[in-house]
This record gives sequence, C-alpha cells and structure tokens, in this order.
Amino acid sequence: MSASDEPTSAAAPATEPERGGKGLKANAIGFWDGLAIGLDSTAPAYSLAAVLGSIVVIVGVKAPAVLLVSFIPMFLIAGAFSYMNRADQDCGTTFSWVTRAMGPWVGWMGGWAIFTTGVLVIGAQADVSAYYLLDIVGLHDLRDTRWIVVALAVVIIVVMTLICVIGTELSAMVQRVMVLAQVGAVLLFAGLGIAAMATGNVAADAPTFSLDWLNPVGVEPSALIAGMLLGVFIYWGWESAVNLSEESKDSATAPGLAGVVSTVLLLVTYLTTAIAIIGVAGLSAVEAYDDDAGLFGAVASQVMGPFGWILVLSIIISGLASTQTTILPASRTSLSMAVAGAFPKAFGKVHERFETPAFGTWVIGIVAIVWYVVASIVSENFLFDSLTALSIVVAFYYALTGIACVIYWRHALLKSVRGFLLVGLGPAVGAVTLLVLLVAAAIEQADPEASYSGTPILGVGAPLAIAIGLFLIGIVLMIVWYLTEGRAFFARRGGEAVSQEVATAALGPIELASSGTRDRA
Repeated sequence: MSASDEPTSAAAPATEPERGGKGLKANAIGFWDGLAIGLDSTAPAYSLAAVLGSIVVIVGVKAPAVLLVSFIPMFLIAGAFSYMNRADQDCGTTFSWVTRAMGPWVGWMGGWAIFTTGVLVIGAQADVSAYYLLDIVGLHDLRDTRWIVVALAVVIIVVMTLICVIGTELSAMVQRVMVLAQVGAVLLFAGLGIAAMATGNVAADAPTFSLDWLNPVGVEPSALIAGMLLGVFIYWGWESAVNLSEESKDSATAPGLAGVVSTVLLLVTYLTTAIAIIGVAGLSAVEAYDDDAGLFGAVASQVMGPFGWILVLSIIISGLASTQTTILPASRTSLSMAVAGAFPKAFGKVHERFETPAFGTWVIGIVAIVWYVVASIVSENFLFDSLTALSIVVAFYYALTGIACVIYWRHALLKSVRGFLLVGLGPAVGAVTLLVLLVAAAIEQADPEASYSGTPILGVGAPLAIAIGLFLIGIVLMIVWYLTEGRAFFARRGGEAVSQEVATAALGPIELASSGTRDRA
C-alpha cells in the first residue's frame, strides 16, 4: 500500500466515490474552481501594486520585461507540478512527490516548507485587507491605529479559516466571486489605461510605449536578478489548485492544468497592468511608490475617474482571497504528512460532516494568528521582514519539486521530444533558476540594512534569520519525529520512477527502459 492510500480513522467509514483515500470529499470542485483558487492564491492585485514601484526603481521601463522573464521559471515549475500530479494525485504535492523521488528526509523538509509559508503570509495578507478596508470606508483614524488593524486582521483570519473548514465547495464558491471581482477590476483598469495611452491622455512625462519594454536585452545581469527577486514571487501561490487534486474532478489532469493556466493568466494581467501604469503615470510617479501598495490608489483616479475606488477594492479582495487560499496548501500538506506517518495523527483527521482536514486547518490558522500578532508587537517592520523571508522558503520547495520531477520521470525523458522538453529540461531549468534566486536572496537578506527593520539578528538581516530559523526548527522537529513516532516513514526509500501506464497516458506511446527501480503504477 502506498502512503497516499493509507487509511485514517476518520476516513474509514467513507466509500468511493464520496471520499478519497484520506477522507476528503472527492469531485468537490472542477477545473474552473481550481483556476480561481490558483489565481486568488497569488493575490495578484496586491502583489503587483506592492512590487511594481520597486521593480521600476531597479530597471525603469524594462519592468514589464522583468515580469516576463520572472514568469518563465514559474511556468516551468508549474509544468513539473502538472506532470507529477499526473503520476500521483496527492494533496501533499511536494511532500509526497519529493519523498517518492528523493527520499523521506528531503520530502519531509519540502512539506515543512509549505507548512511554514502559510504561517508567514496569512497574517500579512489579512493585514493588507484590514488596512485598506478601513481606508476605503473613510475610517482613517481607525486605519492609523495599529491595534485596530491587527484586531480586524485576526477576525479576517478566523472567518477565512472557518470557510476552509466548512467545505472545499464553499471555499471554491467564494474564490470564484473574488477572482472575478479582483482580476476583473485590474484588467478593467489595464484596458482603460492602455486606451488612455492610445489617446494621449497621460502624464506629461509619461514614456511612449515601445515593444522594447518587453525585451530584457540591455538590462544589467545584477539588475535583472534584483528585479526577478521581486518579480518571480508575485507568481507564487498557483499550486493551491494542485493541493486540492484529491477533491477535484479529473484529478489527474485538471488541477495541474489549472496551475499552468493560472501562471499564464497572471502573466497577461501583470504585463498589461504594468504597461498601463507606467504608460499613464510615468516613471517618476511609479518610483515614488517603491515598495508601497498605495500605487494603485494613486493612479486609479487618473484612469478610472470617480470609479477609482474599484481598483482599491481589488486590493482588499486580493488580501481576503489570498488569506483563505493560503490556508489550503498548508492544511492539505499536513494531512498528507500525517497519513504518511510523517506528522502527528491528529493532522490526519478529516471532519465527518465537512470532509475537510478541520484540525490541521484550525492549527494553521491559530499558529498564523500567533505569529502575526507577535510579529506586529515586535514591530510592523518585523512583520514585513517575515514576509520577505518567504522568497527563500518558496524557492526551496519549488526547486525541490522540479528536481523530483526529473528524477521520477527519468526513464521517460529520452523517449520523446515532448518528454525531454516538458518533463526533463523545463523542470530542471526552473529548479536551477530558483536555486540561483534562493542564493541571491540569501546574500541580499544577509545585509541588515536591506531589511525593513534594519536590525541585525545574529549578525544577519531579519528575513534571512527568520528563514534559517524556520529551517532549523523543521530539522529539529524532523529528528524528534524520527526518534519517536516516525521510524516507519523514514525507513522509506526514494528513487521511485513513473510507471509505464502513467508515462504512456501523459506522453503518448513510448516504451520505458527496464530498470531496477521500483516503478509506481
């Protein structure tokens, strides 16, 4: 019996097709639901508003080119997720796949990385929604009172956690509404902005659009890497759709396709919006919002007139949607780890009525609240530093997934051009790129002056200290689990390979070479 097929006490009464092997509700969502969840998980409105000014400061009108180049490794890793999901529809995604390909120790750390991303980002996204919600209704005194914002953000986290517990279908319904409102508002703004550029209704110093804006040639390598450190991670989050594979219709193909399509739609959204903002407002106006999500509010009225509030509303929705969807991967990963024997059994319990991992979901929500409140008490800058640390953690588990894809599909890579490019070269290039960015991020974050707080922790910047601390905590917990309850899990061997049946279904009629490795049906 594979790890993904091991029963839990909560799953025992369930039978197919109502529930999957872990007790989750099968066929609860479809492709379009997964696509909405994948898009909303990235918080596109807030993400672009927060980083575009900083990218423009680094590369000027080449900001769209940086966004385009940043898309490439994410698209390639999305392909790795898609092909790994074809072979193994496990809600633990990276944890399950890396364990199969590279062994339990590396797999456990991959799962831990996903778990910690939820803790790091949930509070920060709720904070954004709380701040702009108070701002848009005109409660400026409350908006500027820090404890009010924190209290409202905590309420938002609790509500979004409850929605995740009540059911995947409810979560998907909420996300469908939010993605239409959020992405619709941003694309409306982009369309009106491009129309304004065509008619010349722009700032006096606004540059004239050229296709060269999309060409990275001419950008200094150091500037390109600095821009990508910001650009790559505004695509992060699309894999939430794949974490729901066991609850999806067409589970072998639809979730992975939703992840890939999400990255493409994000690219279109980011490029059109960035071009519109630069082309309408001008470089100096955009640069004034270096690392400031207030950019959208500043240019909205110029493009949309009295309806500029719609764009600000999209940032609120962006934070709300991402708060909810970021809970999903962490809760599903902890469920998968528990079922595999890599995490406490309580995380493997599925709510009898709602058919969701209720215990794990509440734990993640509560831990995220504690982290958010403590970070806010330390300082608001420390909260932002914890969000910056996310880049290292995300690059780590994305790169692991790309490497695992190459290892798991190794017998199929030279059997067809499609297999070599999409399952071998693509994931490998994506993984190497992200590892380079991981190292670059670590070097940058080692400088305390580059952090929001500016205060060194053990001689390095706060973001790097936070990332290292999380990895060290994970290593300690992994060793403790090995010494106590996890001997069976850590006795597993890596080196599994794709089966003939799965390879043929994904790549067409190919014949895998016979090998001594344990192929998985």
